[in-house]
Amino acid sequence: MKRNVKMLLSAGAVIAAGSAAWLSSATAADHNDPPARIGGNIDAADIADLYAWTSNNTLTMVLTFGGPATPAAGQAGTYDANVLYGIHIDNNGDNTANTEIYVRFAQNDLGEWGVQLVGLPGEAGPISGPVEGTINGTTAKVWTGLRDDPFFFDLQGFQDTLQSGTLSFDNARDSFAGRNVTAVVIEVPVAAAVGGGSNLSIWATTARI
Repeated sequence: MKRNVKMLLSAGAVIAAGSAAWLSSATAADHNDPPARIGGNIDAADIADLYAWTSNNTLTMVLTFGGPATPAAGQAGTYDANVLYGIHIDNNGDNTANTEIYVRFAQNDLGEWGVQLVGLPGEAGPISGPVEGTINGTTAKVWTGLRDDPFFFDLQGFQDTLQSGTLSFDNARDSFAGRNVTAVVIEVPVAAAVGGGSNLSIWATTARI
């Protein structure tokens, strides 16, 4: 079983009520160089990023993977029925998940892709539906599909900085602009995710099964 762990900036994405702080460090794949992707094909099991924030009593989590891909006519998301995605939430600071959301994709007899999520905070059971559309649960909302890669990085500036020793970044130069990734977007009530805790630490994994 392969486990690919990727965080947004850190090993501990700690979200207090209405704010976010990023703590400590982690060993993880570079956005453009996950272990199975160096010199290889795009792989649905390779996580790009995990983003999480709160607003208006809603926790939004965005897991991106399967990229970056050059846009092409008729392009669809990268889905694999043999990959299990996990989003893990710790709400009491012990670095052990209190809530675990699992995401899987599958095809019907017509070849149409759908997605199922289990463990969503505030939901009594799984929710499922087609990709590329909003799926409404009792209190949760989910959207999955192809999106422009939100990760911002000036690769040229990074390389110039390494060579010259002088910071050479340009905040108007985005090496990932116009590239696509597949995304799972989840909205749940903050109260359901926090439970009896006060902070949220969130991380993601993939497993090929």
